[in-house]
Amino acid sequence: MLSFFSWKKIRSFLNTIHLWLGIGASLILFIVCLTGTIYTFQPEITRWMDSEKYTVSPADSVPILSIEALKDSVGAQLGATVASVSFSKDKTEAYQFSVRKEGERRGTTYLVNPYTAEILGDTKSTTSEFFMVMFRLHRWLLLDTKIGRPIVGWSTVIFAVIVFSGMILWFPVRVKSWRNGLKVNIKASWKRINHDLHNTLGFYSSIFLLIMALTGLQWSFDWYREGLTNLLGVKREAPKGELQPEISTDSLQVLTITELIQITDSALPFDGSYYLDLSSKSNEVSIRKYSNSFFASHAPDRVTINRYNGNVTSVERFADKPFNEQIASSIKALHVGNVFGTFSKIIYFLACLVATSLPVTGIIIWLNKRKGKRVSSSHELV
Repeated sequence: MLSFFSWKKIRSFLNTIHLWLGIGASLILFIVCLTGTIYTFQPEITRWMDSEKYTVSPADSVPILSIEALKDSVGAQLGATVASVSFSKDKTEAYQFSVRKEGERRGTTYLVNPYTAEILGDTKSTTSEFFMVMFRLHRWLLLDTKIGRPIVGWSTVIFAVIVFSGMILWFPVRVKSWRNGLKVNIKASWKRINHDLHNTLGFYSSIFLLIMALTGLQWSFDWYREGLTNLLGVKREAPKGELQPEISTDSLQVLTITELIQITDSALPFDGSYYLDLSSKSNEVSIRKYSNSFFASHAPDRVTINRYNGNVTSVERFADKPFNEQIASSIKALHVGNVFGTFSKIIYFLACLVATSLPVTGIIIWLNKRKGKRVSSSHELV
């Protein structure tokens, strides 16, 4: 076991590392954490700000058009190929059609009124442009990716070291005093309150901040991403193409998408939203279903159905996958906070907010100590 003096030396070393790494990377970490905080509820804010495109007014006397009819109408209006559709059974939500025009690599997503097939606009807006700036700040500091990505990456490494050392430094020298680190003494002086805000809030959010840092590194370093994949024991398989051959629809009756959705709901009986690839011509169609609950998992379940006879050939539930595969496919969700739906996003938002404040409260603590040392030195001279 470590002696008391050895522990004090280790704490002193960690405190020095914690202090100077924090000061050195404070500005970059402030920007990265602030933009991450803002970006947490990007989908919800976008839907709210651009509600005229994302929401529709349901009419009891007017039925929702079939996906087939909407697809044909959108394709005809835009003169392009409709690649996929995302929708829910919420009667106030617009359908989202991904459309790929000639020469486009990724295509554009359009919001469509499911009652009238009116195209309400695409997902590009002033709001989306604002969040794109936040995204570029968060990932590259608005610099060229070759420059900004490694800067943010190594700052994230520093952040992980700061968080980990802070977790150790939180434990007091006197074990009996550990409860003091769990609360903020609002009746104390402002210096003490600032210290408690840094120490206590940093401790409560430390696990989440460490997860954000360790998952975020995969977008900065290829070696880290490959190492993480190997560590989890999940290999990325090369695309194999469609397993089922294309079949002419001239002589066979194809099930409607409404019928396919009914089959999906029977296999996956929960309230959710759907994603369908509309470009495939194979005899099987894969439908992803996402849960809409407050504690919903970020990952979809998947049903594969024969589009001609309605037989369910496979049902893939995310909860049934091996733990390492669940983690591997949840790296992004673990980083952005939607791993457990709205519930985890609220927690991540608060943790990011704390992370944004830590460079500020930390520097204030350092300045107060420096000021105190100068005062002590002046008294000694007198």
